Amino acid sequence: MIHHHIFKFIRTLSKELEHKKKMSKIFEVVVCLFIVGFGFGNGALEKEEIGIFELKKGEVSLKVTNWGASIVSLVLPDNKGKLNDVVLGYDSIKEYTNDSTYFGATVGRVANRIGGAQFNLNGKHYKLVANEGNNTLHGGSRGFSDVIWKVKKYQKEGPSPIVTFTYHSFDGEQGFPGDVLATVSYILTGKNQLVIIMKAKALNKPTPVNLANHAYWNIGGQNSGNILNEVIQIFGSKITLVDSKLIPTGKFSHVKGTAYDFLKPQIIGSRINQLAETKGYDINYVLDGEKGKKIKLAAKVHDKKSGRVLTLYTNAPGLQFYTGNYIKDVKGKNGYLYKAHAGLCLESQAFPDSVNHPDFPSTIVTKEKAYKHYMLFKFSTKSH
Repeated sequence: MIHHHIFKFIRTLSKELEHKKKMSKIFEVVVCLFIVGFGFGNGALEKEEIGIFELKKGEVSLKVTNWGASIVSLVLPDNKGKLNDVVLGYDSIKEYTNDSTYFGATVGRVANRIGGAQFNLNGKHYKLVANEGNNTLHGGSRGFSDVIWKVKKYQKEGPSPIVTFTYHSFDGEQGFPGDVLATVSYILTGKNQLVIIMKAKALNKPTPVNLANHAYWNIGGQNSGNILNEVIQIFGSKITLVDSKLIPTGKFSHVKGTAYDFLKPQIIGSRINQLAETKGYDINYVLDGEKGKKIKLAAKVHDKKSGRVLTLYTNAPGLQFYTGNYIKDVKGKNGYLYKAHAGLCLESQAFPDSVNHPDFPSTIVTKEKAYKHYMLFKFSTKSH
């Protein structure tokens, strides 16, 4: 039951994050979630029509679409109370269906890259759809970001506004084995907090699953220019080394003293010119976490001008940090033109190409072992 996992997730967070007083509102949310219940009869939509669904809690407004289970916008106050949308995106649903940047999308069945668009599992060889040279990126040419998800539950307002999408991926889709039932829930909780819960069940065959949220964040505002002056801290002391095609070699490298070192807060653009080959950051960090604790502090981003702060917690082992290196004159919301580095992605995930690296944490999901991925985005402000 999804409410059981939410309870476990938030209960774990309460033990691991900051002080108990700061978590009291989350406990209130848990109680409300149980009261509301997760039997999907309340406001359930059965027709597979593309739409936009808004969640509202106080000043915060989240809009999502069931096309790719995607985030369309998130409106938050800055340190002066001014509201702005902090997610890159488009004005119309049609633009999302033609999108090639994965704006706001849920990517899968396997997020990130699979080298050679192939893997072996239980003695069988699987050939996937290659959509980035010889490799598979974000599930193939028609991954989870390019399909219509069913709306299972929708509650716009209240103590815990929520929308839940589901998608049944068929055996052989983009070359992947087995039927998979995937679920993505977006929930507004506490004060200025967004929880994303991704789950998947293998219905008949073992299969790799690695879902990620591909929102492009610009916490200064989606129309505020680039993110190069924002300050980021990433709680990962190693990266998974990659080749020229961004496929992991299987080796790890310590970030300390390199351009990838964000163990202490650093301005994103301060060393980005050292990464000429990729035109910026596009790398998986191995999140450190605390021993014995499932929930990890993954990253913090601070925009000095607006005062907004984004803090991400997750149970995933990795974090892909991408600085929108190849965005080029993309017409976004209200006609605003997005250029390179207009937003950044913080994709908590399994390690890329895990199916071809036995030493990486396994991404194989079976009927007995389901997939569960939790994210908590906490938004706050600083006066300076």
